[in-house]
Parts: sequence; C-alpha cells; structure tokens
Amino acid sequence: MSNTSAPSNRSPIKFFLLVFVLSLPLWVLGAVVGDEGLPMNMRVIELVGAFVPLMAALILVYREEKFGGVRRLLKRVFDYKRIKPRIWYVPIVFLMPILMLLIYGVMRLMRLPLPAEVHIPFLTIPILFFLFFLLAVGEETGWMGYAVDPMQDRWSALTASLILGSIWAVWEYPSQIQMGTTLTLLAWAFLGSVGLRILLVWLYNNTGKSVLAAILFHAIANTSRASFPNGGSHWDPAVGYSIVAITAVIVTFLWGSKTLAQYRYRPSRLPVSRTS
Repeated sequence: MSNTSAPSNRSPIKFFLLVFVLSLPLWVLGAVVGDEGLPMNMRVIELVGAFVPLMAALILVYREEKFGGVRRLLKRVFDYKRIKPRIWYVPIVFLMPILMLLIYGVMRLMRLPLPAEVHIPFLTIPILFFLFFLLAVGEETGWMGYAVDPMQDRWSALTASLILGSIWAVWEYPSQIQMGTTLTLLAWAFLGSVGLRILLVWLYNNTGKSVLAAILFHAIANTSRASFPNGGSHWDPAVGYSIVAITAVIVTFLWGSKTLAQYRYRPSRLPVSRTS
C-alpha cells in the first residue's frame, strides 16, 4: 500500500516505546492516588493518560519534521475533506450504535442479567460525546496519525491492525488492572481492542486516511458503550467484544486483508476515497 500521509522515516517502534515510557509515571501515580470518583469508572490519571499517544507523536514529529510537521499532524484532527464520498459517514456514525443494539438483543436472547427498565441518558449524550471526542483526539492522533501508515507500508492492513490493536490493548492493561479488572475480562478486552482497531483501520483506509474518521468512530463507540444500557452497567464483555470481533472478521472478508479497502462485490461496493 502506498503511503500518502506520512514520511517514510517515521518509526512505530520508537513511538510505541515512547508511549509506554511517558505512561509509566501516570500508572505509578494512578496506583498511589487511586479512584477519583469520576463517572463511568474513569479517573483523572486515565484522562491525562489518553493524551500520551498524542504527546509521543508530537515529540517524534518535531524531532523529524520540526514545527511544520507538528502543524500538519494537528491539522489532521479535522481533516474532514479527506472523507469522500460522504457515504462513509454512515458506518462512522451508526455502526457502533447498531452493534450496541445487537449486543443488547443477544443478551436478552441469552437471558443474561439486564435492568428491568432500560434508561438511555439522552440529555447527557452530547456531553459524553464531547468528552470522548477529546480523549479520542489524544489517542488516535498518535495511533492513526503517526503509527499506522508506516506499519501498513511494511505489512498488510490486517497485520498492521492486529499488531497495533494488541499494543493498544496491552497499553490499557495497567489502568484496567488498577480498577480491579479480572484476567478473564482483560482477555475479552484484548479481543475487543483488536477487533475495534481493525474497524478503525478499515474506516481510515476507506476515507482517504482521515484521522478525523477514526476519532469520530472511537468517540461514538465510547459514547455508545457508556450510554446503553443504563450507563453500561450491564455490559457483558463476552457478548459485546465477541460481536465487535465478529464484525471485524466480516469486514476483513468483504474488504480484503491486504488493504481493508477493496470490496469483494464491486457492483455494490462502498466507494473508496483516494488521496493525491
């Protein structure tokens, strides 16, 4: 896959190492400070930590390209002009809410524990989305804006997604362990992180390599997860993450593992954006 977004001298390995080095003090501080009482089990340390990938990317880009590269990277946060054709906003906006409805339906069919009355906090959804959008900027500007293109230059889109998704999952482990997450839940979360990263790369590659597309999808995924059902209190990780992973497998089959951007059934395919 030709790279139209990033210079060839970018080093994903340096980026990953720097992300973990910058995160280490926050993990230590998080273990000392403990729970800050924020909603949705979030803590101040986690909110700050979400911006570590952005900080790592900015440091490396400045060393490689100086302020010009930093400006170009930051501009990609709102690179909406890359998202062509607009039909790709449909999966960006609606795929994760639809999957959440599917997850809820499967949980009902399996008679898993669910609240007697389902409450969706519609009035707080805009606030949640704004918060999760900012957090997604902190993550995806690094993962997608810096790391994914040189990885796809070396490997297939699927291989890059699997590697990046695995590193992403492991990077989140310290915070999850501090919140008391069990080993079983960590294993399901690993599956979900890899599946979600495949979907993110799929959307990224089909929207002219738009970082904004990844940011929006990530933010909407977190908003959906936190909003339904009942603030995510009855989320079943085995069902939820399995459905996300199955969706990633379907996408890989339909769009191809090499690029995740070559739809098998061309007469009815979603158009692919091309960048010059």
